[in-house]
Amino acid sequence: MALGNRPIKEEKRMKEMINYDLAAYIQCLKAAGLLVNYDLKGRDQSVVKGLTYNSKAVAGGTLFICKGASFKEDYLKEALARGAVAYVSETAYDAGAPCILVSDIRKAMPFMANLYFCRPWKDLALIGITGTKGKSTTAYYIKAIIDDYMAAAGKKESGVISSIDVYDGVVQKESHITTPEAVELMEHFRNAVDSGIDYMEMEVSSQALKYDRVDQITFDVGVFLNISEDHISPIEHPDFNDYFESKLRIFAQTKTACVNLDSDESGRIMEAAQAAGKVITFGTDKAADIRADRIRKKGMDTVFQVSCDRFDREFVLEMPGLFNVENALAAIAIAYALDIPVEYMYSGLKRARSSGRMELYHSQDHKIVAIVDYAHNKLSFEKLFESTLEEYKGRRIVTIFGCPGKKAYIRRRDLGTTAGKYSDKIYLVAEDPGYEPVEDISRDIARYVEAQGCPYEMIEDRGEAIGKAIMETTEPTVILITGKGNETRQKYGSEYIDCPSDVEYTKKFIGEYDRVHGE
Repeated sequence: MALGNRPIKEEKRMKEMINYDLAAYIQCLKAAGLLVNYDLKGRDQSVVKGLTYNSKAVAGGTLFICKGASFKEDYLKEALARGAVAYVSETAYDAGAPCILVSDIRKAMPFMANLYFCRPWKDLALIGITGTKGKSTTAYYIKAIIDDYMAAAGKKESGVISSIDVYDGVVQKESHITTPEAVELMEHFRNAVDSGIDYMEMEVSSQALKYDRVDQITFDVGVFLNISEDHISPIEHPDFNDYFESKLRIFAQTKTACVNLDSDESGRIMEAAQAAGKVITFGTDKAADIRADRIRKKGMDTVFQVSCDRFDREFVLEMPGLFNVENALAAIAIAYALDIPVEYMYSGLKRARSSGRMELYHSQDHKIVAIVDYAHNKLSFEKLFESTLEEYKGRRIVTIFGCPGKKAYIRRRDLGTTAGKYSDKIYLVAEDPGYEPVEDISRDIARYVEAQGCPYEMIEDRGEAIGKAIMETTEPTVILITGKGNETRQKYGSEYIDCPSDVEYTKKFIGEYDRVHGE
């Protein structure tokens, strides 16, 4: 069937962009069962030269998407004034412009984006990583492996889409969302293909899976790391089962699934994974295809043995945290699925770093060990404290954290309880409060801290809290600074406010401490 001005064959890979006309979008949406009605006003053959839901990004020939609960007709008027060729909406507006009506705008977006950007994911080896904890670290572990492999072949480094940052060969920026909307996502894939990139790693959030942001994409490798309660709120998931089921959807669009047998609910995960073409398991479980044992500290490094049907060898992680072996095993399983030789697995993991993840800083007198990490949910907190207690026996633990506003309410209980149980002192700080007062969030968390008998202070400014924790240290202490990592913005209301990162604050005050206490 011909769509617009060129036949579309889903099996065909297209390295180059092709501009389709409005008739092609009609046929695409009709085939998807999403088309309700349309009136192109005789402009069927008008070529679509842009696709966006941001009215300020519209230029001549753009197909404008009317998206969101807060959408205003004024946005459409602005888009048309800027040269939009037509609009797509669930609602017809008296705008006098070509209109395409759909039953579900969110479901329609990936179909339109897939058409506009000419299915660029087909020209990438695409890796999707989901789970409650460890997505970012795993993404950067496998990126280091793939990049070593690519460098040896004289090819370009891989692309990455993560909650930390994005790199697609054209765009390199800090992230504020784990998985972008379908239009941005397809644009990143297109940029990667046009830049000559062969591999791309991406984190896949439960929200992305639930709300179809990754629909129409097939992952060459899909990874399920672990599961625990998180993202349960009126604006996210109503309950744990909805959250879990959303994540399990990744397997329906995956060629090879990698599953952590050490995860809670591993049986249910394995059952869902059968939807993929192939399943590879990893973990410390003896039944795992990729198995780790003899996990130990060797100086500052973590050393462990990995066995499978292709090799049996020792690996080294220079990035701190015993729990990162789980993420390393996931990366090894991905590399195994992609037939990457073991020497690149070893070299990549040994040098791998993830900005703002388990970044370690010491004072000159060694009284202070400061760890900056993105840990922000129950599972990541539990793993962080377990590792800290094992690696830094006998030291006081001071923890600095907060929770986001108006979402993931269960974190307040879980983080307050966990931190209160293991910490000697807690500072409650701002962490993307949005429209909710920081004091209200902190008081909510404080209830659970108090129940554990742990002393605390509420200091909204993260820099002030980090400075106070460091400068008031008088005995050997581990200071855990969690939630924001290397991010340089805080979300207040709907705006992102520039600020120094936790890494910057930590370096600054460790330096100040050294100057005060130096000989």
